[in-house]
Amino acid sequence: MKSKNVSQKIICLNRKASFNYYFKELYEAGIVLKGSEVKSLRIGKGSIADSYAVDIRGEIFLINSHIPLYKQSSYNNHDPKRERKLLLSKKQINTLIGRINQEGMTIVPTKMYFYKGKAKIQVAVGKGKKLYDKRLVKKKRDWQREKAKIFSRKNK
Repeated sequence: MKSKNVSQKIICLNRKASFNYYFKELYEAGIVLKGSEVKSLRIGKGSIADSYAVDIRGEIFLINSHIPLYKQSSYNNHDPKRERKLLLSKKQINTLIGRINQEGMTIVPTKMYFYKGKAKIQVAVGKGKKLYDKRLVKKKRDWQREKAKIFSRKNK
């Protein structure tokens, strides 16, 4: 029996997303890319730090993601900040559009990766955290660090 060795090569993560948003659901989507964009992503370049997804004419597009120019590409290079269409099923698109319009949520990309040779992006439906929620998270994180230091000193 063959073991399926399916790997994910992570291109970029959006670490700020979990700090700024409460996630309700996660979706995996494909991305419509040009050849020079795929080449640039294969060498590990790309950023989704300040990006988000919106509904444009019944389709979901990724806005403000940055994929730098591929140096070896010729005249047909891409625009680094262009809007990129996300490939989702019609049911998923309708669910996401409903959440955005009715519940006041946002679609935030959390990570971009290659899966079986295809570029994929994981998007989360999230609600923005308030300032006091962010302060509470920082306070808990600092306390956990301090607690770990105290226990490590006692064990020595």
